[in-house]
Amino acid sequence: MTSVNISAYESTYSDLYEPAVIFAGCSVLVALVSSFSLIRQHLVSYTKPEEQKWIVGVLFMVPIYAIQSIISLVNPKLSLALDISRNCYEAFALYSFGSYLIAVLGGEQRVVELLESESRKSLNKPLLEDGNEPQQHRRSFIDFFRRPNVLGADLLTIEKFGLVQYMILKTCCAFLALVLEIFGVYGDGEFKWYYGYPYIAVVLNFSQTWSLYCLVQFYNVTHERLKPIKPLAKFISFKAIVFATWWQGLGLALLSSLGVLPQEGKVETELQDFLICIEMAVAAIAHVFVFSARPYHFLPASENSRVAAERTKAMLKTQKGDEKNPTVYEKTSVRESVQDIVVQGGHHVVEDVVLTINQAIEPVEKGVTKIQETFHEIAVRDDEKESDVKVEEYEQDVTVDKSDVSTSEDKLTIETSGKTGR
Repeated sequence: MTSVNISAYESTYSDLYEPAVIFAGCSVLVALVSSFSLIRQHLVSYTKPEEQKWIVGVLFMVPIYAIQSIISLVNPKLSLALDISRNCYEAFALYSFGSYLIAVLGGEQRVVELLESESRKSLNKPLLEDGNEPQQHRRSFIDFFRRPNVLGADLLTIEKFGLVQYMILKTCCAFLALVLEIFGVYGDGEFKWYYGYPYIAVVLNFSQTWSLYCLVQFYNVTHERLKPIKPLAKFISFKAIVFATWWQGLGLALLSSLGVLPQEGKVETELQDFLICIEMAVAAIAHVFVFSARPYHFLPASENSRVAAERTKAMLKTQKGDEKNPTVYEKTSVRESVQDIVVQGGHHVVEDVVLTINQAIEPVEKGVTKIQETFHEIAVRDDEKESDVKVEEYEQDVTVDKSDVSTSEDKLTIETSGKTGR
C-alpha cells in the first residue's frame, strides 16, 4: 500500500513539476522586469536620497525573493541556504520600510517633535498653563499597548528597537540554522523536540510579530501626517509580503507534519518556492503603482545630498503651449545613486544596530550592577556583624579579666589580714 502511494506521488510529481517550473519562471521574469525597471527609475530620479534609498531597499525584496525561489525550485539542495539569505534580507527590508516612514516625516528630529506634540494634544496639556509648567505625565510601557500617542519620543525608540531587534535575531537565527543543518539537527519543517527548527520558528515568530506590531503602532500615531504618500497601500503591500510568506511557510510545514502534504522529498519547500514566485510577480506589479518614482521626477535634487549628480535638465511643459512655466526634470547618475545608498544607508544601519545593542545591554548592566551592589551590602553587613561579635568578645574578655583581678585582690587582702591577726 505504501509503495503504491509513493509511486502515485512520484507520477503526479513528475507530471506537475515541469509545468510548475515554467509557470514560476515566467512569473519571476515578470517580477524582475517590473522591479528592476522601477528601481532604475528611482536611481535615475534620485532627488530625495533620504527617502529613496529606503524605497530601493524595499523594492529589492521582490527580485531577491523571486531569484532565490526559482533557483531553490530548480535545485532543492540549495533551498536551505537560499531560504536563510532570503530571510536575512526580509528583516532588512522591514527595517528599510520603517526608516522610509521616518524619512517621509522629516527625519528623526522632526519625528521626535511631532510625537511630543501628539503626546501633549492627547493629554490636553498646553506648554504653559497659568504661567506654570504642567505636571508631567508618567509614561509607562503599558501605554505602548493602550495609548501609544502619549509616549512621545519614546514611541520612536520602541519602534526602532522593534525593527532592529528583528533584523539582528533573523540574521543570527539564519546562521544558527545553517550550523545546525551542518550537524544534522536542524530538521527543516520538522516539529520535533530534538530538532532546532521548532525552537527557531517560535523565536522568529515572536520577534517578527513584535516588530510588525511596533510598526503598526507607529503608523497609527503618524498616519495623518503620512497621508500625502498614501501610506495604507504601501503598508499593506509590504506587510503582505513579509507576513504572508512567513506564515505561508509555517503553515505548509504544519500541513506536512500532519500528513496533509506528502512527506516524501521536500514538497512543502518546493510548494513554498512556487507560490513565492507567483506572489512576487503580483507584488512587483503592485509596487509599480504603490512606490512609483513619478513624484520624484520633477523635484529639485536635495542640496544636502552627497550625490554628485550628472543632471540633465529637460524643459517639459506642464501644460500644452505653456512655455513660461516649464518643469525641471532632474536626472541623476545611477552609479552615484547606488554609491549613496550603500554608503549612507549602511552607515545608518550600523548606527541603529549599535544603538539597539546598547539599549539591550543597558538593562543587563544595570541588573548586574544591582546584583553586585546587593552582594557588596551583604558582605559589608557580615563584616560589621563579625566586627561587632569580636568587640563583644573582647569586652567580655576584658570584663572577665577585671573580675579575675578583683578576685585576686580580694584573696590577697584576706591573706594579708589573716597574717596580721596572727
